Amino acid sequence: MLGVLSNIMDAFGAAIVVPVIIFFIALIMKVKPKKAFNAALNAGIGLTGFNMIIGAYTPIVTPAINRMVEETGVNLRILDTGWQATSVVAYSTQVGMIFLALGLILQAVLFVVKFTDIFMPSDLWNNYSFMLWGSMLFISTKNLWLSIGLMVLSNLYCLVFSEIVAKRWSTYYGYPRCTMTAPHHICSVPLAMVMDFILTKLGANKVRWNPETLQDKLGFLGEPTSLGFILGLALGLAGNFMRLDTLTGWGDIMIIGIATSAIMAIFPKIAGIFASAFTTITDASKRTAKSGGKDRVWYLAINDAAGYGETATILTGMLLIPIVLLMAIFLPGNQTLPMVDLIAIPYMIELIICISNGNIFKSLISGALWCAGGLYIITAVAPIFTAVATEVGVNLPEGAMMICSFAVMTNHIMGILFLIFMTQNPLWIGLSVIVYIVLYVVVRMKKESIHAYLEKMAKLEEEAGLINEEGAAV
Repeated sequence: MLGVLSNIMDAFGAAIVVPVIIFFIALIMKVKPKKAFNAALNAGIGLTGFNMIIGAYTPIVTPAINRMVEETGVNLRILDTGWQATSVVAYSTQVGMIFLALGLILQAVLFVVKFTDIFMPSDLWNNYSFMLWGSMLFISTKNLWLSIGLMVLSNLYCLVFSEIVAKRWSTYYGYPRCTMTAPHHICSVPLAMVMDFILTKLGANKVRWNPETLQDKLGFLGEPTSLGFILGLALGLAGNFMRLDTLTGWGDIMIIGIATSAIMAIFPKIAGIFASAFTTITDASKRTAKSGGKDRVWYLAINDAAGYGETATILTGMLLIPIVLLMAIFLPGNQTLPMVDLIAIPYMIELIICISNGNIFKSLISGALWCAGGLYIITAVAPIFTAVATEVGVNLPEGAMMICSFAVMTNHIMGILFLIFMTQNPLWIGLSVIVYIVLYVVVRMKKESIHAYLEKMAKLEEEAGLINEEGAAV
């Protein structure tokens, strides 16, 4: 069964699996087959479109980023080889494959019994993040049950974080009754909320770095396509600094500028198609999903690619690339060199962006803290990950002492849980379970208040742009 499930994921991928799930969910909710099919088809078109545009953009930008890294002359021991290596490790261990099936069953049952209002199986692919940490623990301790316990507890934590931010993510990114549950990103929610509160108290919400304000202030230069072009040129210049005396270098700079502008122009159109897939389910849920005579508000987990090209998200992500490189060089004790996954930073900060309601200034600060913590988490666990990767046949790049995935392993919560379970100390493990139980109870009891709080904080961002220093309307 495990082999069959793995083969299905490998053969079809998210662009097929997710539409099939959406189709059957729609039928269960008594949507007519024709409308259910159209919704599923639009979801498949959207996901394929996201993957095509990101897949085309990545090889254009990555060489410039690699040159930027190489020209720093930094010699750190842990090389970021990208998220692909982590997925290979996750799908290559017995304990990982066990959770592929167990996770699907667990997530479905928890939703059906209303333990959670997040339908997570629709983003089954991203379970490889749980499988990665569980595989690392199993290789280190040889304790199967401990490893399964870590993966289950990590999944439960991620579901709570998804409950907290579901409405905010859905509202900001414009996907009705949808949320993002990718484990390697959703764990940024606690940091994002704390930092947003602190930065708002310090008045950072009055620093109007968001796409709308930039467009108002800069005119046509503030339009998303123009901003994308300018940022792409800046990134191209940084990656071709030693080739400014060649036509090839300038050609690369211009190509990166146009490619980044194209992301800004094309992505919203694909996102519109993808969002239309969920309108049918949203409408049906209002009619059919009842809980004690009250409408049950639930959210469908969708792939994190759905938010990658949103204007504030990609602008902040691109701006963070040189910041992260500088942190890697100068942070004391860090041994991690981000490289391949630098282009994945927009994925990593989606929760930070939506909680700050697109405030690029606040998101840069919070995003930098999230990435800085990730550098230290990776430095701590990379020896174990490298040992696991080597054991399942992953070849180390020439000159690399250890490897990692910056995007997947930058995960404060799951990294800490992994280190706790590594101790095999019942007291520490028990404490991590107690913390989850308390968090779950608070979130379930106060979920509407939490959602209202996040929307209130988002509203402060909007109001700050409507009031001038004297308190008069601008």
